[in-house]
Amino acid sequence: MDIEFRGIHKTFGSVHANDDITMKVPSGSIQGILGENGAGKSTLMKVLSGFIQADRGEILLDGMPVQINSPEDAIEHGIGMLHQDPLDFPPMKVIDSFLLGGKSGFFLNRSQVTKTLKNLQEEFNFSIDLDEYIDALTVGERQQLEILRLLWLGANILILDEPTTGISAIQKDRLFETLHILAGQGKTIIFVTHKLEDVEKLCNHVVVLRRGKLVGKTDPPFDVDKLVTMMFGKQIKMAERQDAIPGKVVLELQNVAVEDYRLQIKGANLQVCEREVIGLAGMEGSGQPLLLRACAGFQRPTTGKVFVHGKDLTGKAYHHYMQEQVAFVPASRIEEGLFPGLSLTEHFVLGRDHQNAFINWEKSQKMAQAGIDEFNIYGKPDTMVESLSGGNQQRALLSLMRMPLSLLLIEHPTRGLDVESAIYIWGKLKERARNGTAIIFISSDLDEILHYSDRILVFFAGQVSPPLKASSTTVDQLGQLIGGRGWETLKQGQL
Repeated sequence: MDIEFRGIHKTFGSVHANDDITMKVPSGSIQGILGENGAGKSTLMKVLSGFIQADRGEILLDGMPVQINSPEDAIEHGIGMLHQDPLDFPPMKVIDSFLLGGKSGFFLNRSQVTKTLKNLQEEFNFSIDLDEYIDALTVGERQQLEILRLLWLGANILILDEPTTGISAIQKDRLFETLHILAGQGKTIIFVTHKLEDVEKLCNHVVVLRRGKLVGKTDPPFDVDKLVTMMFGKQIKMAERQDAIPGKVVLELQNVAVEDYRLQIKGANLQVCEREVIGLAGMEGSGQPLLLRACAGFQRPTTGKVFVHGKDLTGKAYHHYMQEQVAFVPASRIEEGLFPGLSLTEHFVLGRDHQNAFINWEKSQKMAQAGIDEFNIYGKPDTMVESLSGGNQQRALLSLMRMPLSLLLIEHPTRGLDVESAIYIWGKLKERARNGTAIIFISSDLDEILHYSDRILVFFAGQVSPPLKASSTTVDQLGQLIGGRGWETLKQGQL
């Protein structure tokens, strides 16, 4: 199905999110939409998928103008959107969540739907347990489930919004294989991203948005430097690698074991010093979040000890860790990190200690504006956090970190951020580190792990490596360990 956008405009207050977007997407192609955070990519896709309506302009499908007023209208026209956060129901089983997403809800033939779902899984080589609970699935598996649901509903146009955020390299390869199969079947794929390497690997055509405007179009072979210039109006380069000069021990783990219903980690030993940055690498589901949360008091160790500044905090709640200047930044921004329905100003008020019983709102707005300016958040003090783009929500979370901090624990610090924003955020984090803060972070980006870490812990199926020096570890070595190879050599101290 061919898609054409003609003169699409969409504003949110004073923000012109889409400014006269005109473009065509041919049937059977994989169209990349590239742009920085806040460029208007997701807004344009929400217009196409019926979640919001354009102020002006029209959409044509196979040359015919269509009116799309809701996601239900979109699916009637064969348009389905896979969002950054899959639209499923984590407390439910896979099959029940799938049934609920159907046009008739639970009033469906369960056995017939189960058979259809199994057949679809075989077609794309998926292996999701239909009786498993949603919250036991990886992000990659939840994406697969959403793709299956959209196909089951009859989607011929699939929109994927930042789909490689938070999934492993293996899961990304599987996703790309699936998208190539779908394009080969004549379905139209729109792939929204800020990742240049994904565009190079996958897309047949690319358009670039910047500050709401379509600023360029290109086809393979892609010139990466040209794409970067179109995205940001300038060339972007990473800062030189900076190794830390460690100070006093901030965090110590002594033979720590943590577990949940899927996984057990045993015998984790680690000392983290002032100014150090420790990266946790591994495929999703390998245990990195378990250990990181044990360092913040969210996950109680089954055995072993956790010390902060020499004080035994084993089994203590996060509140006790906060008193020792420990902060935790979760990967799930809206679910765990921010409060939908509250503005940026209200978040800054909640995130600060107050001496008075009454809030000085004028002062609070100025404080919020200072945080917005410092972290380049594309919003205003009265902006509701749920209306921010994913990347801007991440920047908002990081702007709420208190000062001073002894230990900062972060799940995926640059998830959803474009390259310029990621470099900027790491500049802020490294500045914190130079001022004495120890940082432990999780990332699925191996280049990020290697470039910004001083030492690395690798996780595989509950195993935790001894700390590896990042400056002498290669991407290939890291990839081998993450995939389960080379552990015997590692244990013998030969890596």
